[in-house]
Amino acid sequence: MTEPLAEALARRILRQGPITVADFMSAALGDPRFGYYRTRDAIGATGDFVTAPEVSQMFGELIGLWCAESWRQLGQPDPFLLVELGPGRGTLMRDALRAAARVPGFVDAARLHFVESNEALRRQQAALPLPATPTWHDGLHEVPDGPMVAIANEFFDALPIRQFQKSEAGWHERLVGWDEGARRFEWALSPPSDGLGAALSGLSGAPAGSVVEVSAAGVAVARELAFRLQTHGGATLIIDYGYAATPLSDSLQAVRRHRKVSPLTDPGEADLTAHVDFAALAETGRREGVAVFGPVSQATLLRAFGIDARAGQLKRMASADQAAEIDAALARLTGPDAMGHLFKALLYWQGPAGSVPVFPSDQAP
Repeated sequence: MTEPLAEALARRILRQGPITVADFMSAALGDPRFGYYRTRDAIGATGDFVTAPEVSQMFGELIGLWCAESWRQLGQPDPFLLVELGPGRGTLMRDALRAAARVPGFVDAARLHFVESNEALRRQQAALPLPATPTWHDGLHEVPDGPMVAIANEFFDALPIRQFQKSEAGWHERLVGWDEGARRFEWALSPPSDGLGAALSGLSGAPAGSVVEVSAAGVAVARELAFRLQTHGGATLIIDYGYAATPLSDSLQAVRRHRKVSPLTDPGEADLTAHVDFAALAETGRREGVAVFGPVSQATLLRAFGIDARAGQLKRMASADQAAEIDAALARLTGPDAMGHLFKALLYWQGPAGSVPVFPSDQAP
């Protein structure tokens, strides 16, 4: 257990009572000294999880070509903001810019911005041989105004959520408490609330035991992205694991060393995430006045972007062992039992009249 963080959370709960899941996640992930995303590089085989850009160069290359074509459809603004939210080790952007550099003028026009609060990852990103020098920001609000092409790959899943649970008595908020005798965190429920019932009136028919998750932080980021596009023009591609329609389920999970662990054990030592509600993100974009496309499955997106052809190109230059690795990566990125259907993609678009967004039209399964 990260003792200073756990002790601070325990004292807080003993002083003021159980806290929301969002407050627990915010501390466990973002505490300035002990938060999970502030203190380590957890990506890769030696870390806690692997993201799509780390699976294969194909992922980042295709995203890069999408960025370049979107820029072209937007009228080739010069300069424009090329923004990545949660860039990790910078692998996606490295591969993206290598591919997009084939499009004349794209790299020269790009002003690269990374929304990244992890100092260890910032150092890794700074060491990459990128053709454009990034500017780092702790939050999207720090990114300057202007036409923007933005990427958010596995960013929204780590934003805090609140959870609400239905009982025979009504809706409760799910909270995190502290058992002083056992010295451990535990789940708790708020008293049933008429206010919650009114707020969740659209779910009045949900059976007892149902859980609904709401990410105010995710909606706020989505609103800011869409507002910027509506004001200045551009595109935002969101890729994450989640639901095409708002579910009634508990998706909060913790992963440590590639294994699921209890979300309440050792705050600050495991990656806490929840499935993204793509229906809520889509509705947010529409309310802000941008065109919204998707969600579609990651498999649909990558196949529309040409991943099968790219895999074939790479295999023609590969050894037998390398070709097998390419096939394995393709299966992992697009397979229905791997990332292909669990991960979804959503596009916000605000372009000139007659511009055509680069995005497949069929819906995710």
